[in-house]
Amino acid sequence: MTPSPARNGDISFWYADIGGVPQPRPPLAGDARADVCIVGAGYTGLWTALYLKEQAPELEVLVLEKEFAGFGASGRNGGWLTGSFAWTHDRYLSTGTAEGVRAMVAAMSGTVDEVIRVAEAEGIDADIHRTDELMVAVTPAQRARAEAEVRHRQSWGEERVSFLEADAVARRIRIPKTEGAMVVGGVARVQPAKLVRGLAAAAERRGVRIAEGTEVLGIAPGRVETRRGTVQAPIILRATEGFTATLPGTKRDWLPLNSAQIVTEPLPPEVWDRIGWEGAEILGDMANAYCYCQRTREGRIAVGARGRAYRMGSRIDERGEADAVTVAHLLKRLQRHFPGAAEARIDHSWCGVLGVPRDWCATVGLDPTTGIGWAGGYVGVGVSTSNLAARTLADLALKRDTALTRLPWVNRRVRRWEPEPLRWLGVRGMYRLLEAADRQEEAGGPPSWLAALGHRLAGR
Repeated sequence: MTPSPARNGDISFWYADIGGVPQPRPPLAGDARADVCIVGAGYTGLWTALYLKEQAPELEVLVLEKEFAGFGASGRNGGWLTGSFAWTHDRYLSTGTAEGVRAMVAAMSGTVDEVIRVAEAEGIDADIHRTDELMVAVTPAQRARAEAEVRHRQSWGEERVSFLEADAVARRIRIPKTEGAMVVGGVARVQPAKLVRGLAAAAERRGVRIAEGTEVLGIAPGRVETRRGTVQAPIILRATEGFTATLPGTKRDWLPLNSAQIVTEPLPPEVWDRIGWEGAEILGDMANAYCYCQRTREGRIAVGARGRAYRMGSRIDERGEADAVTVAHLLKRLQRHFPGAAEARIDHSWCGVLGVPRDWCATVGLDPTTGIGWAGGYVGVGVSTSNLAARTLADLALKRDTALTRLPWVNRRVRRWEPEPLRWLGVRGMYRLLEAADRQEEAGGPPSWLAALGHRLAGR
């Protein structure tokens, strides 16, 4: 029988870590005007507001948030600040050149230093720890996939990516049956809720207005309709990422993909002696249905994975509550990679959604004819991508022609997701095939053809 976590939901462990969810800010007090209205107070919206006020202090910037700043993925994610290009490089060639894609890769890599620079300048203590990313291979097929990924990413200019043999990995962390690992340098671990709360406070110090408890009912050129009043603004920026499907008329724009996590109690020194992990690297594996982990500030292990990946009709979770099947799946990952922590108490489980465009590639843009902009579709690497998206959105809103506004993801649009039940069948089928591929590969075989079929089924 799977043990139940001490807490489930309540947004995330990251809020429990800082004493619970914050006291809400006041909602919108009737009709209002602004120079820029941002919908969504997560990383994207708050970074954008901060950069706008930094570059044009005279602007009136208003951020609208249905719940509270950091309610969504910004307060629930795995704490991976990677600067990684996690999408299909070739797909951006339709709106750019190979040189442009390489420029985007370089710009993404630079987000790690930029986030840390701002955090230090604004006094944001988010448990930021510079480290490496380790994607461990525990089967021959996973090793082959890791080596291929290293070659692919190096070919697009990521010199910080390399392959480590099993003995070198073991000197860092001891995971059973390790065959090697892809290592990515220049990344960092963060405490997500601390970062997003710090950004909200920094934005307010610059004069940004944040109206919480203010549900947006519709967006039109020059107008945002809410339950609290109407906001008139020439520039409106949608920064709702995984929650985009909750807005009227957008249910098929970006699919809300579910991801969940568990976190252990703080582990005693003798367990850490068996595991290693002194460098607190952010850690994942090269399984087709991969996981992502971190060693927290106080010596816990957080493990995340997709679990129940998608809910019919683009439905959203209830304040982060994870279902029992997903928790059991995460426990198996914990026990598989960290047998020394197999008996540890699970203090918290939670889940959230991330935004997925139909081609699984992130985008940012602004329509000059309507004044409506957007950013999102980060597909799981939003901690760093949101920063680059926000700097780009700020330049677009200020009508600046910069190196960022010329990157190939700018103003790139893709077709909408299929109506139900087709999108549910496609995503569910993909993850079933990925899991079947992992079972095949665990038996020692080559990379499974089932994974390629699964990706093709969902258009990845």
